[in-house]
Amino acid sequence: MSSKGFVSLLEVVALFLLVAASASAQQPKLHTLTEQELADMMLGAAIQSSRGDNTAVNVAELKKALAQGKKFQMLSLEDLPDDWTIVSTGDVGGGGAWPYVHVRTEQQKLPEVSIPYGGNVIAARELSKYTGKPIKAIIRNEADGATLEALLLSAEMGVPVVDACMAGRSVPDEQEIIPAAMGMPLEPSVLVSQWGDIVIIKKAADPFRFEDLARGLAVASGGDISCLNAMMSGRDAKRTTISGSLSQAIMLGRTAREALAQNQDPVHAVLKSVHGYKLFHGVVDECDTRGDRGFTWNVIKLEGVQEDAGHTYKIWNKNENIVTWYDGKVDATAPDTMTPLDPKTAGTVNGPTDGTLLIGAEVVMVGFRADPLWRTPKGIEYFGPRHEGFDFDYVPIEQLQKARNNPPVQ
Repeated sequence: MSSKGFVSLLEVVALFLLVAASASAQQPKLHTLTEQELADMMLGAAIQSSRGDNTAVNVAELKKALAQGKKFQMLSLEDLPDDWTIVSTGDVGGGGAWPYVHVRTEQQKLPEVSIPYGGNVIAARELSKYTGKPIKAIIRNEADGATLEALLLSAEMGVPVVDACMAGRSVPDEQEIIPAAMGMPLEPSVLVSQWGDIVIIKKAADPFRFEDLARGLAVASGGDISCLNAMMSGRDAKRTTISGSLSQAIMLGRTAREALAQNQDPVHAVLKSVHGYKLFHGVVDECDTRGDRGFTWNVIKLEGVQEDAGHTYKIWNKNENIVTWYDGKVDATAPDTMTPLDPKTAGTVNGPTDGTLLIGAEVVMVGFRADPLWRTPKGIEYFGPRHEGFDFDYVPIEQLQKARNNPPVQ
């Protein structure tokens, strides 16, 4: 072979390697989630949530999807391409809906779509069509059931779910996500009701007005409506979302599962893994519940048992736990997390509706520090106790627990 031919061959090889490297750079590394990882993630997402959840139902939904051949892939926030378009998925709703809507639509025999999953699929298609942007990945807007929603939508669309979260815990209001507090718009947004109504919010006056509009649609739609919002680039996601939140959920679920298998205290194991706080061990004595304006409002009282015998705990809940008191003194507030766990399994304890607990249920209240992105002036303005009408400022959970002489589990 001539030297000229040899050089040409080298050039071809170099060009091939360059193209291959470029293609590899454009295709970020994806992790295919196993059935066990998905089950652990559902348990861990409930622990992150700041309310109860039915983890078994969520796991069953994922197993059904796996049996249908669905594949669940996860992408780290760091590997998310800057120019990709992502969107958060969830649903809006709670108590206090217009009951006559259900009565009338049943009489009309209007066809329905499943909410939130079926509505999310429709909303994703419509949002992409409206903006002209293909959705490359899905991100959860909060913990708990929104994790299931993000996974199911991502699998249906054939795109990955981002290993990140816009809130880190569950939140009652739509504007209570870090991107909104950092100035990112929630709109354009697409909302889909269970009867297939499609509403596009092109612009809201501010994030709080977006919440008003979305909540009003939920109230007029029987109490629940699918919602896709906070469309953003990968570049913006990297600065406004909490990285690694899904991996943390997997770790929390795995920690509880392995502790049980080894006959260890699963709650202690979970708290030790993240240096969380054991806030109270008690039995539910009261649960005053009302539905109003698209939320379920609960005031829950616990009577202490074992090491907390003789003490009381109070929880103020708006779909999720927002403020708690130990013997009448503020013990923890949003944006920090306060979750009721089953002392035997470390699974969350829940009642029939959002945030409720059944009288007589034994629970261990646990607490976790909020991500630093929440602990900014804007973050506290959007999700601190004063936003819910309380006449006191946010104090980090570690300071409140230090004053109570209650150190984190090590």
